[in-house]
Amino acid sequence: MSEKLLEVKNLKKYFKQSSGYLHAVDDVSFSINTGETLGVVGESGCGKSTLGRVILHLLDCTDGEILYKGENITRISRSKLGLLRKEMQIIFQDPYSSLDPRKTVYQTISEPIKIKKIYSGEELRHRVLELMETVGLSHRYTNTYPHELDGGRRQRIGIARALALNPNFIVCDEPVSALDVSIQAQILNLLMDIQEQMGLTYLFITHDLSVVKHISNYVIVMYLGQIVEKAPSDEIFSKQMHPYTKALLSAIPIPKVRKRKERILLKGEITSPINPSPGCRFAARCNYMKQECLDTEPELFEYKKDHYVKCFYANDLNK
Repeated sequence: MSEKLLEVKNLKKYFKQSSGYLHAVDDVSFSINTGETLGVVGESGCGKSTLGRVILHLLDCTDGEILYKGENITRISRSKLGLLRKEMQIIFQDPYSSLDPRKTVYQTISEPIKIKKIYSGEELRHRVLELMETVGLSHRYTNTYPHELDGGRRQRIGIARALALNPNFIVCDEPVSALDVSIQAQILNLLMDIQEQMGLTYLFITHDLSVVKHISNYVIVMYLGQIVEKAPSDEIFSKQMHPYTKALLSAIPIPKVRKRKERILLKGEITSPINPSPGCRFAARCNYMKQECLDTEPELFEYKKDHYVKCFYANDLNK
C-alpha cells in the first residue's frame, strides 16, 4: 500500500478586495499517495492554480494545514523552505513567459543546481546534458535561447528545470494547454515516462478532461474554490455524481461522425466568489436546484468508497 506523500486539510486562500474577500480556495482537503497523480479540473477561475501555488508556498495560505511526508509545512522557516524547494517543484502553463529570454537552455537548466550548490564544473555540465537527454532535448540546443525554439521544446526546458534538483513532488500547472494537440501527446507521454522512471508524484492541474483521464489516478473537480467531487479517475468518467461534473463531461466531443451525446448546457449567473452567500455555489446554474440549496451549503460526503460528492441530492439524481 502506498504511503501518503502530501495531505491538505481544510486549506483556504482568500484575497483582500475593496468589497470584501475573494475566496479563491475555500476549505479544500485531499491527499496524494507516493508515485500517483491527482488531477485537478474545473473551469477558469475555480482556484486550481492558486491551490498549487499555496501548496508550494508561492502564496501564503489563509487557513488550513499542509502536510508533506507527515510533517506540517503550513508555516515553516526560510531555511526549511529552502530545503523544501529541492523536494517540491512546478511546471508552469506558459513555456515562453516562464523562461528567462536572456538565458540559454544550458543556463536555465543549470541555474537551480548552481543556486543549491549541488554540482559545479564538469559535473554540472554532465548533469545538465543528462537532464536534456531525459526530456528529449538534443545537446545542440545548449546555447539556444527560448525564442529560437518551438513551444514543445520550450516546455521540455521547463520540465528539465523542474527535475534539476531531483524532486519528489511536482505541480504540473496546465503544462500542455498552450501547446498544439500533437505536441500535447508527446509532453504527456514524457511526463508519464519520467514519473515511472523516477517515482514522482504529480498534482496535475488542467481544464481538459480528456487529458486528466489519460494521466491521473484520482481526480478532484473544483468549482469556485471548493471541491464538488473527488473519485478515482475511471469512476469520475463512468459514474459522475455531481451536476457540475456531468455538465463538464458532456462537453467532451466524441470522435465519431454519426454518434452524438446529450450536451448539458449550464445557464444562469456564476455566483460571486467575493464574500459568497450561504448555500451551494453551483445552485444558480444547477438544473436540479431547490430552496435548500440556496439556504444551506452541502457537505462533501462519501457516496461510496473513495467517491465523494458535495450535493444534497446526489443519491436522488443518480438512481
